[in-house]
Amino acid sequence: MSARTITYAEALREGTAVAMAADPSTFLMGLGVPDPKAIFGTTTGLQAQFGAERVLDMPTAENGMTGVAIGAALVGKRPIMVHQRVDFTLLALDQIANSAAKWSTMFNGQGSVPLTIRMIMGRGWGQGPQHSQNLQATYGHFPGLKVVMPSTPHDAKGLLIAAIEDNNPTIVLEHRWLGNTIGAVPEGHYSIELGKARIARSGNDVTLAASGYSTLESLRAADLLAQDGIDCEVIDLRTIKPLDSATIVASAARTGRFVAVDSGWKTFGIAGELIALVSENAFGSLKTAPVRITPPDAYVPTTQSLANAFYPSTTTIVNAVRAMYGLAPKTDLELGFDPDRLLDVPDASFRGPF
Repeated sequence: MSARTITYAEALREGTAVAMAADPSTFLMGLGVPDPKAIFGTTTGLQAQFGAERVLDMPTAENGMTGVAIGAALVGKRPIMVHQRVDFTLLALDQIANSAAKWSTMFNGQGSVPLTIRMIMGRGWGQGPQHSQNLQATYGHFPGLKVVMPSTPHDAKGLLIAAIEDNNPTIVLEHRWLGNTIGAVPEGHYSIELGKARIARSGNDVTLAASGYSTLESLRAADLLAQDGIDCEVIDLRTIKPLDSATIVASAARTGRFVAVDSGWKTFGIAGELIALVSENAFGSLKTAPVRITPPDAYVPTTQSLANAFYPSTTTIVNAVRAMYGLAPKTDLELGFDPDRLLDVPDASFRGPF
C-alpha cells in the first residue's frame, strides 16, 4: 500500500468506498448523503459509484430510521448511518441505547448489530447549545457500544473501516474542525484495531491524554512546553470505548504527571474517567495531582465573546502544565497567539467544514 496526502474528509469518503466495495451487504444512509454538499464532502460520488439502492437519502426521522438500520443489521446487512450533527442523534437515543447496544446481551450473543453511526461534532460560528455538543461521554457510558474519535486522516479511514467491519454497534465521532486537515493515508484497505491508543508524541515529563480535535491542541501545547524544557508525551486515545487503559496508565506511571484534555463537559466526563483510571492504577507514581481540562458545565454560548470564556485553548493546556512545575502562567501573546482571536472560529491551521 502506498500513502498519499489527503484531507480528513477525503479519508472518510475513501474508507466508506473501500468498505462498500469489499462487502456488498454494506450500505450508506443519512440526511443529505447524496446531495451536492455530500456531508461536508465525506460522501462525494458514492451514489454514482454504488447506486441509489446502496447510498440513500433519508427523512428527518432519526429514531425511526435508526430502527430501520438496526433491523437491516439484524438480517445480515452492514448499514452505515450518517448524522450531520451529533445533537440530532439524541432523537434516536432510544434505538441506539435500548436496542442496538443491548441486543447481543439480551439474546445471549446469538445476534449482533453490525451498525456504524457516524456523528459529526464540534464547535464553531455561533451554532450554540443545540448544534455544538460533544457527547462522547454519553455514548461511551452505554455497555454494548463502541466509540471511536479519529484525530488524523490516517486514523479516520482506518478506524472507520474497522468500525464497519466490527460486529458490534459502533459510534464514529468526527470533529468538524478536522475535515480539511491533511495527512498521509495509505491507499486501499487497512484497519486500525479498536481499543488501541496511539502515542502521538513521546515524552518523559508529563502525559497529555486527548482525543479528536483535542489531540491537535495538545500537540501544539507540547511543542510550546518543549521550549521551556518540559517534555510532554501526548496520547491520542483514538477509541473512547473500549479504552486503552494499559497505554494510559503506563505513560502516567512513567512520567508522574497527568493531564486529561477533553472537548466534553467536566462533570461525569471522559477527562474525569481518565483521571480515575490513573489514580486507581498509578497513584504511587504521581508527582502532582492530575488535572482535567474541559469546557465548563454549561451549554455552548452563541455569542463570540462568551465563547471565548467557554472554550479551553492551547494556552490553557500550557499553563496547566506550567502550574505543575510551579511556573507562572503565560499569556496568549507570549505564546505567539493573537490575544483577540475568536475561539469559536478555527485558526488557519485548523481549517474545517462549516
